[in-house]
Amino acid sequence: MIREAHVNGIRLVYREEGDPTAPPLLLIHGRTADHNDWNGITQHFAARHHVIALDLRGHGASDYPGSYEMPEMAEDVVALLDHLGIGRATLVGHSLGGIVAYHLAMNHPDRVERLVLEDAPPPLPFPNRPPIVEDDSTGFDWRMVHETEPQLVDPDPAWLAGLGRITAPTLVLSGGELSHVNTEEVAARIPGAKLVTIDVGHLIHTAARSRFLHAVDAFLDG
Repeated sequence: MIREAHVNGIRLVYREEGDPTAPPLLLIHGRTADHNDWNGITQHFAARHHVIALDLRGHGASDYPGSYEMPEMAEDVVALLDHLGIGRATLVGHSLGGIVAYHLAMNHPDRVERLVLEDAPPPLPFPNRPPIVEDDSTGFDWRMVHETEPQLVDPDPAWLAGLGRITAPTLVLSGGELSHVNTEEVAARIPGAKLVTIDVGHLIHTAARSRFLHAVDAFLDG
């Protein structure tokens, strides 16, 4: 079921699946994607969870407000949880969605039951990134790409310290040597985080869906 919520000053579109009384699980997509990036995954988790897969601001059918600070994107998710009457939820975030998820977990630790970060970049300088070159891709706001890029390349140093404030049990999934992301650094900074490497590159949940689901299920059942 596709729904929308007016929260934190913007309209967010999200998909809901599963029993609304089941434990809530939020899926947060990567940059330039939307909730459809989780097709085939939502159904798996909906067997045991109330699944919410949203379009982040600047993506999909959600608003394009022109402001794309990553901590503010995390506040959008908190506001959506409030709108849905959800106190605590498990968060599964890929790439940019993982950054949004760890900002939420560091700033609102009471709202996160468990945290899964799929190949999420660490808040450390990211040298030698090629410049952004726009093409004819649609379905997202190019301004969002331009505004999030400096936050990836030269993040606020306070964000790194913030990872140490995360209290939720955390699974960090790395795409291994085929990925451009140093996910191991994220795992090293979050207290008690478990690191699992699946050597398929950055898009773990699409390149190795069964292994991704197995690793997440094992963590949620642990």
